[in-house]
Amino acid sequence: QVQLVESGGGLVQAGGSLRLSCSASGRTFSPYGMGWFRQAPGKEREFVAGIYWSAGNTYYADSAKGRFTISRDNAKNTVYLQMNSLKPEDTAVYYCAAYRSTLYAYPKSQNSYDYWGQGTQVTVSS
Repeated sequence: QVQLVESGGGLVQAGGSLRLSCSASGRTFSPYGMGWFRQAPGKEREFVAGIYWSAGNTYYADSAKGRFTISRDNAKNTVYLQMNSLKPEDTAVYYCAAYRSTLYAYPKSQNSYDYWGQGTQVTVSS
């Protein structure tokens, strides 16, 4: 069984930074890729950033480009999301997720992901 555990959320002022971490455990953990999603109150969960586990290729939602950076440490089975220049509209619960299939190219749909963490709250005050 694969488990994903996020950490690093919190309260930050607009313009500030946070780094989220997602640690994975499980004997069979061998994802093809991982991603970060977020869900604000009253809104649907949306894609933020993704990374191919082996090659390290990254891709982003337009809202994250230029401000957020996704990275991974394969040895630690951990993926990170560095968030800079945070805005109040970035306030949400952030989830990490992993997928196994090799059929998807730069997947942004949550339906493509097999494993999910429990989420970590990020609140950006104005």
